[in-house]
Amino acid sequence: MAKFELKLPKMGESVAEATITNWLKNVGDTINADEPVLEIATDKVDSEVPSEVTGVLTEILFQVNDVVKVGQTIAIIETEGGSVEAGPASVTEPVAAPVAEVVKTVEVAQAVTAPADFSDSDKFFSPLVKNIAKEEGISVAELNAIAGSGKDGRVTKDDILNYIKNRGSQPAAAPATPVASVSVPAATPATQAVPVSVNGQDEMVEMDRMRKLISKYMVESVQTSAHVQSFIEVDVTNIVKWRDRVKNAFEKREGEKLTFTPIFMEAVAKALKDFPGMNISVEGEYIIKRKNINLGMAAALPNGNLIVPVIKNADQLNLVGMAKAVNDLGNRAKAGKLKPDDTQGGTYTVTNVGTFGSVFGTPIINQPQVGILALGAIRKVPAVIETPEGDFIGIRQKMFLSHSYDHRVVDGALGGSFVKRVADYLEAFDVNREY
Repeated sequence: MAKFELKLPKMGESVAEATITNWLKNVGDTINADEPVLEIATDKVDSEVPSEVTGVLTEILFQVNDVVKVGQTIAIIETEGGSVEAGPASVTEPVAAPVAEVVKTVEVAQAVTAPADFSDSDKFFSPLVKNIAKEEGISVAELNAIAGSGKDGRVTKDDILNYIKNRGSQPAAAPATPVASVSVPAATPATQAVPVSVNGQDEMVEMDRMRKLISKYMVESVQTSAHVQSFIEVDVTNIVKWRDRVKNAFEKREGEKLTFTPIFMEAVAKALKDFPGMNISVEGEYIIKRKNINLGMAAALPNGNLIVPVIKNADQLNLVGMAKAVNDLGNRAKAGKLKPDDTQGGTYTVTNVGTFGSVFGTPIINQPQVGILALGAIRKVPAVIETPEGDFIGIRQKMFLSHSYDHRVVDGALGGSFVKRVADYLEAFDVNREY
């Protein structure tokens, strides 16, 4: 028998840890290769961790709600024979060697050999899938292109084997140089005393995992960035009239509802292109100028928590493409179907506080970005209308844009000019445009 260490795999760009939310297998259960063993949650997205081997689960090293670092061993699986399916070449037993020595040799070989890690990919692949890809000489681009049949489109063992069968034989890639792994014991979290109700009537409710993370990141953002706000009122009467006129035809043709959000996101993407100084991030004393414009879209979940899925390359989408992206991410966020990559790589964030009737707000920056725009509620208000014949009072549809930005790297001129440009694009909206 040989022991296999099940480690927490890489799950996406910048994801360094995850919280265990549920063990799908118990000690003593038989597990097949590529079968899910446990469920985990990153900052925003839930996922499964499959087994790399076939065997029996003999030891669980972390419990539910424990936080585990990427690469840490989370369970031990005992396998049949002297080799592990996803590991290196099988170990041959010497004729006169005792059984215990052979088992020890296998365990040492397993401990010093790390599974192939396709670190250039932001998608999640099980260790077994990555090892098969490595042995068959499948590139990261090829692996990313395989349509997965597993949960949330995950590529399974059968998917990659079918791909190899249809693709044809390829020479196996040279094995990677074994690298010794260092086992880092999990730190024991400090126990916080449960508050006691003074009058005996108050209810003490512990925050759930996501609320704890949101709390942590919001405090860190306020402590990191020098938040400054700029506000501007925008006349969106033309946008309201245009949407009312085309929304039914749009839904009939495209099969998608047309909300105000994609129209606003389109204007933000254009303004970021005009002011690339807002499309940056800060790491230490360095400014990173982002090439792509990836818009984060803050969304409220049914349980009251928040999530920020990202529209990649938003500046390259027309209004139809933007509407489809907004609806897809919003629907999957509410259904809990987002993948880890869906919340990664944002360069600027937009939040719609008007959904709850708020006129404006002072949103907290999503680190390490340097700006976030809050969209206020659209209201009918009396306004001065300038005409060649003179000024008069009329009813207009207006809203406030609230722009929070990081004063460490964004001065008032840039922050104010950016939100003014967004307003200019919205007020200049062409009521005769095609969608």
